[in-house]
Amino acid sequence: MYQVKEAFYTLQGEGAQAGRASVFCRFSGCNLWSGRERDRATARCTFCDTDFVGTDGQGGGRFATPAALAEHISALWPSDAGTAVPYVVFTGGEPLLQLDPALIATLHSVGFEVAVETNGTLTPPAGIDWLCVSPKGKNPLVIDQGDELKLVYPQTEAPPEAFAQLDFRHFFLQPMDLSPLDANDDTVARTTAYCLANPQWRLSLQTHKIAGFD
Repeated sequence: MYQVKEAFYTLQGEGAQAGRASVFCRFSGCNLWSGRERDRATARCTFCDTDFVGTDGQGGGRFATPAALAEHISALWPSDAGTAVPYVVFTGGEPLLQLDPALIATLHSVGFEVAVETNGTLTPPAGIDWLCVSPKGKNPLVIDQGDELKLVYPQTEAPPEAFAQLDFRHFFLQPMDLSPLDANDDTVARTTAYCLANPQWRLSLQTHKIAGFD
């Protein structure tokens, strides 16, 4: 049984694939935080800005089989997309708690590329086409290679230099989202300065929030 908080069609807002049309499938649950505010202070990740509790979001629900979830995802991709390759991004919460080889294979069979955004603490199944790891604090990574490492910045317990030698194709720093935004906060400026001083890293902004799409 797959438990999905929400699933919707949008543009990827972050990282190397920013601007690409995508179906986002957000699984419920995470291994670093319950998702409930009362538990945030003692969580293994305390700065998450995403609701991943339950299955009551847009396009959410419970799906008994890989075929049922793949059909749901396929229905969200536009029928007149031309030559664009269908693309699904599994996120969370932590998607590797639920994503499995059977679902990946089923989506491949209907033409989808499969991307994952994970905290990197769980072993990924085979067959993922785009693997993005976003380290969270001092939680140890079991994934040390992939397509993209996207680090929320700054994190006292996860400085960029701790990850610079890992085997990823792309390295991104993403300013931590502070809500409501503090007019005196200089997080974007600090992140920009770090990227200028350390050009291995590229700046990732949450363009979906800037442009106003989900």
